[in-house]
Amino acid sequence: MKFVEGKNVIITGASRGIGKGIARIFADNGANVAFTYSSSEGPALELEKELTSKGVKAKAYKSNAASFEDSEKLVAQVLEDFDGIDVLINNAGITKDNLLMRMREEDFDQVIETNLKSVFNMTKAVQRTLLKQRHGSIINMSSVVGIKGNAGQANYAASKAGMIGFTKSVALELGSRNIRCNAIAPGFIETEMTDKLDEKVVQGWRDGIPLKRGGSPEDIANACLFLASDLSSYITGQVLSVDGGMAT
Repeated sequence: MKFVEGKNVIITGASRGIGKGIARIFADNGANVAFTYSSSEGPALELEKELTSKGVKAKAYKSNAASFEDSEKLVAQVLEDFDGIDVLINNAGITKDNLLMRMREEDFDQVIETNLKSVFNMTKAVQRTLLKQRHGSIINMSSVVGIKGNAGQANYAASKAGMIGFTKSVALELGSRNIRCNAIAPGFIETEMTDKLDEKVVQGWRDGIPLKRGGSPEDIANACLFLASDLSSYITGQVLSVDGGMAT
């Protein structure tokens, strides 16, 4: 059974890491995938080719979700190319970590703009379409750090906690139109970025997780798949922690 067969999904920031894993899982389950990237074109085009080979429609768009203008243009183009939008996954995000006493104002602003304002931009841009068709699922990628905080990540934690409040408010606003809005809070997920870290540091993180291992992009992708599918048709305004028990 393909859980999202025939649905059109937008995924922001999907050329690598968690976003890439989400794109692959959705294509495997029959969804047409529109995804954004902001830097190198090569990996994005490779992923587009890979997804298309699975028998679905897929297209990469260079777009900055932190820009309201870019977000509106993206949604308009996706509607033209895909003839509909059923699922929005707000995944784009960055980190600019530092202790508060050393954090620069521009690093705080950039993280809030990229991680949180992008969610406003994309949700606002896609809302009209979802309201008109009276169905849709919006999934916002928060973090365990948005739930419990983390030293050296005040900007990141603020952006991810803000995303949770935004999610719950949008769920209340749009629920009567059969539009669901939920958040996922990943814990320590092992990606290309964590591969570059010292193995002793990584193992220390694993040891502090009740399940004693890091998660994979596929773990997050499967949670997205659930929240995008009809299996979760009575779930909205919730935060699903996928963290091996970190926030317990």
